Amino acid sequence: MADGKKLSSLDASFLYLETPEMPMHVGSMAIFRLPDDYKGDFFEDFKAMIVSRLHIAPILKARLEKAPLDIDHPSWVEDDQFDIDRHIFRASLPQPRDRATLERIVGWMHAKLLNRARPLWEFYVFEGMKDNEVGLYSKMHHAAIDGGAGAALTNMIYDISPVPRQVDPPTAGAKPGQEPRDIAANLLDSYQQLITQPLDASAAAKNLQLPRTGKSDIGSILFDNAMYQIESAVRFAGNIPTMVKSVSEVLGKISDPKSRESLASMVSPPTMLNKSISSERSFAGVSISLSRSKALAKQAGGKLNDVVLALASGVVRRYLQQYSTLPAKSLTAAVPISLREEGNTEANNQVFGMICSIATNIEDPKARLEAIIAQSTKSKEMSHPLRALMPQISNISMLGAPMMLQVLALVYSRSNLSDVLPPAANITVSNVPGPRQTLYAAGAELLHIFPVSISTHGQALNITVQSYRDQLDFGFIVGANIIPHVQVMSDMLPEEFAALEAAYAPPAADIRGAAE
Repeated sequence: MADGKKLSSLDASFLYLETPEMPMHVGSMAIFRLPDDYKGDFFEDFKAMIVSRLHIAPILKARLEKAPLDIDHPSWVEDDQFDIDRHIFRASLPQPRDRATLERIVGWMHAKLLNRARPLWEFYVFEGMKDNEVGLYSKMHHAAIDGGAGAALTNMIYDISPVPRQVDPPTAGAKPGQEPRDIAANLLDSYQQLITQPLDASAAAKNLQLPRTGKSDIGSILFDNAMYQIESAVRFAGNIPTMVKSVSEVLGKISDPKSRESLASMVSPPTMLNKSISSERSFAGVSISLSRSKALAKQAGGKLNDVVLALASGVVRRYLQQYSTLPAKSLTAAVPISLREEGNTEANNQVFGMICSIATNIEDPKARLEAIIAQSTKSKEMSHPLRALMPQISNISMLGAPMMLQVLALVYSRSNLSDVLPPAANITVSNVPGPRQTLYAAGAELLHIFPVSISTHGQALNITVQSYRDQLDFGFIVGANIIPHVQVMSDMLPEEFAALEAAYAPPAADIRGAAE
């Protein structure tokens, strides 16, 4: 990571939207198994492993540096005061020291904000669990990584053998943290970014010469910026053809009667899950077979993500039925879609999203999955034209955005607007591809990686799944004031999976005939 790299608008938005009730970090609850003959101190061995690999994951030593007067997005700079003992902690687990206890502790820890004066990550090691297991709760700010970047970071840090690999030491003479620059120079950089970021799509815009006073005092820079803002409106026109084309495609689809039906299905009914949340969290994890899930998707003529949505739908449907609060209209899910190209391990956010009906109004699990496949296909078609806009949108700077967005987020949080506004979606469901091979850390085998994601006002429930080896590890995170014990939901998922498999199992007569 280049020192002084400015955050994109998308990355920075996770900083601005963060409030005490709505932390914007993501993480995982990993379970390791120590070798039977292990004699060392896993905490110390794990910490030493991370220290030896900090240079191959620069985001781990990067802290935020604000733009002067908060006029623009902050930048990442290397922390020359970095102290590993402020980031990796030995934690104790109360009796009975099992996974359920760890889940409760993780839910409590996930509610705590990260310290922005330091690199935005923390690891907590829980030793002494049953069956020679060790728990690891990790969290990193969403401004630094998305799910794809997190999976890439896991691959960089961990090993594919119980014997740790040798990592080349950092290059001699590597620079320490960036020295603070003159405030005027930083202001000038920020204002230039405000202008140039939205305009790079246009060749004509690149050739424009902006007038400058040539002075570096703050007054001159502010005057120059006023001129730049006027010209930026003209230069921004370079992006208009792309934007118009994308919007036109969307409008064209909307004009189709079938598409209008799809849009109507994306309107989210209010539920108990769509209220303001407190700062407390409840977390639970559960695993199912990846290969069997893929087989189900193939039988149904869909994708793995459709099966994930169907399982989430079945769980939420059952839970709301228990409280007699299941709406007649189907619930919807916000589904993040990765824009990350294969092999891209850059630590940032490269996603956009779609809204999809999850057919909670259909009782039969087979018919529900088939409806979800049809709806997700239509949702992808509707959202596809917007993909072209994401690179421009995610990098646009706006004067005063840090201050303005933080104030808006605080007002939204304190006013409980999500209790009265219709939800954009009822739940969030995310599927993150992970490593297929077995990973190790300091000699311990990684058994599970349960994602721990973000709950927000109006969308209290987030279900994120990561594949690992031949399993799908589901992480349920929710505002604890909405669902105090989300383990009730996670316990339903294997049952929903069994029901879905049974719905696609061949009739008994067919099985007997094949045997004969």
